[in-house]
Amino acid sequence: MSSKNNTAGTKAEAKPATAPKLRFPEFQGAAWEFVPLKNLADRGKAKNRDEKIERVLTNSAEFGVVDQRDFFDKDIATQGKLASYVVVELGDYVYNPRISATAPVGPISKNNLGTGVMSPLYTVFRFKNPTNSFYQHYFKTTGWHAYMRQASSTGARHDRMAIGSDDFMSMPLPMAKSPAEQQKIAECLSSVDELIAAQAKKLGALKTHKQALMQQLFPREGENQPHFRFPEFQKAGEWETKRVDELGSVLAGKALAVNAPGPLRPYLRTKNVLDGAIDLSDVLTMPMTDAEFSRFEVLNGDILLNEGQSLGLVGRASIYRGEFGQRCAMQNALLRFRAFPSTCPEFAAQAFRQCQKDGTFASIATQTTSVAHLGSSRFSVLELAWPPTFAEQQRIASCLSSLDALITAQTQKHEALKTHKIGLMQQLFPSPEAT
Repeated sequence: MSSKNNTAGTKAEAKPATAPKLRFPEFQGAAWEFVPLKNLADRGKAKNRDEKIERVLTNSAEFGVVDQRDFFDKDIATQGKLASYVVVELGDYVYNPRISATAPVGPISKNNLGTGVMSPLYTVFRFKNPTNSFYQHYFKTTGWHAYMRQASSTGARHDRMAIGSDDFMSMPLPMAKSPAEQQKIAECLSSVDELIAAQAKKLGALKTHKQALMQQLFPREGENQPHFRFPEFQKAGEWETKRVDELGSVLAGKALAVNAPGPLRPYLRTKNVLDGAIDLSDVLTMPMTDAEFSRFEVLNGDILLNEGQSLGLVGRASIYRGEFGQRCAMQNALLRFRAFPSTCPEFAAQAFRQCQKDGTFASIATQTTSVAHLGSSRFSVLELAWPPTFAEQQRIASCLSSLDALITAQTQKHEALKTHKIGLMQQLFPSPEAT
């Protein structure tokens, strides 16, 4: 890449910027300005002329810059004429103009993998100060995304593309008159990233521990005893094989009918039933008669399972604990399991979650296009190994529920840190609206 620094161009095209709302004390009063990206970075245009480089990279909205071989078959990743591909080095930034639901303005990512080549569709650029990760954080701000959306809607746009390379390189970026301030901001946000990563690691370890424990507490396929039993149940006898409908009643929800008789009633659907949690952020209504509402009502202690879902998620289950706070029903995309008195609902919920994770539900589901169906009849006759006493069911459920509580607390810490970082970013960067 060229290392020329167009100082005259920078002065001519720079525009004053309102300082960030949150400043470190030592930089109070220092000015900021908006400078075109092309004056802060050099665009990478070197082509893989002799096709010496065979490592093909791509910029994923979810994972950043990745080796295509990690996501696609190698033959697919390297097919075509690589001579026209652009060389990308370690530390280069890559702008992907393709927009999607997860990247409505096109993702911008830093290449942390090493040398490779990328489709000429991408815009590759390297900052003249490569040691400063300030812009790596800035490209993730809501302010930058809002500005890019505005630029995309008013500039040239076709197919599912955002803005082109030349227009992108002319986009204004904030620059502090004191490089030390940018470095301090980058270090602050990077330290928060380290905390977020540490919390994510703890969360992952808890989930792995629980999954390993469930494999010990539940019998494996073809076995009638778990590998681990609590001491007080060592002599309680073998686990019994029982059909689901011997453990509780099973019912599919009401089919959606927008013009049916009856007042509008709230109902839950697959979107509301997560793995071990009920999400009430989007509860819909449909008409039901009093009789229908009573039949399909969800009560405290009922277990809801996704009847229709992708094959890997079919049967995703959670126990309902009255979270909605008022009467509600369920749609036929859900199955309801209501435990008999001899069945511990909390244990049944953990057992069904294990069936979803170990593929038991997927093995009995039918699949049409991309949707798998568990089916109330197939679920009802599914045979499962079951503890012989209510007390053992309750003991296992209590153990696993305590781990769930730890996972929930750790998840909340993780989410709180991510929210904190978003708030910091909104305060530490100038708003691009002034440009």
